[in-house]
Amino acid sequence: MQPLAPASRYCFENDPALLGAQHRCLAAAYDPITLPRLAAAGVTAGWRCLDAGSGGGSVARWLAARVGPTGHVLATDLVPPAPPPSPHPRLTVAAHDIRHDPLPEAAFDLIVARLLLQHLPERLEVLDRLVRALAPGGLLQVDELDTSYEPPLLTPDGRAARLYTKFLAARSAVFRAAGGDPHWGRHAPAALRAAGLTDLDPQPHILLRSAGSAVLELQVHHTHHLREQLIAAGMTEDELHRVRSLMRHPSFCAASSVLYSVQGRRPRADEAP
Repeated sequence: MQPLAPASRYCFENDPALLGAQHRCLAAAYDPITLPRLAAAGVTAGWRCLDAGSGGGSVARWLAARVGPTGHVLATDLVPPAPPPSPHPRLTVAAHDIRHDPLPEAAFDLIVARLLLQHLPERLEVLDRLVRALAPGGLLQVDELDTSYEPPLLTPDGRAARLYTKFLAARSAVFRAAGGDPHWGRHAPAALRAAGLTDLDPQPHILLRSAGSAVLELQVHHTHHLREQLIAAGMTEDELHRVRSLMRHPSFCAASSVLYSVQGRRPRADEAP
């Protein structure tokens, strides 16, 4: 496999149809992890929330329904989600580059960043900006993947398993070529602690990629959305076709990558560091 030339852009092409499918897969796969964590954290009426890198907006819409008439949710992304047909009065959607555009300081009771930081070469600087945007006592939830663990579990034969493993390696190469770190999830807890947050609560989650599962559909989608980059990373058109067929096989299953859902709190002024 040839190394890819360095890049400085998000690896997923800004095609509305492809992004829409990507966001639907992500919401179906990971909302059942992200949203219960937020509910358990006590998100309620009056909270001021930021959903940074909001994608399709499913988390932001859930938050807007929780914060009531006295709260507010700001959803930001390079390409923000389209407002729903009946916009929620507590939800503001804005185009925003988290790397460069300003954020208000000490403004939010909750910030959610799901599958955002691992894509950014400036992830630690962005993390510091997110921490500064938290009000004292505010909560940051970072949900990030570590793709170093996602083995095939059942495939028709060893050749199919090797093909799937080649696809995973090519996909990781694509992320790295765009400045991402596909293994960064494992580093998120220590990064939040180094950024000054306390009460760290990391929770790892592994899902099963099997027929009909959203996490498997996301991988099939990657073979289309990242097609050109995967070919540049060493896959052939025939191999992409065969790995799609493999993942559609009713007997196929694999472990997902590990999603680390990490919460941390910004200390109040009267708390010891």
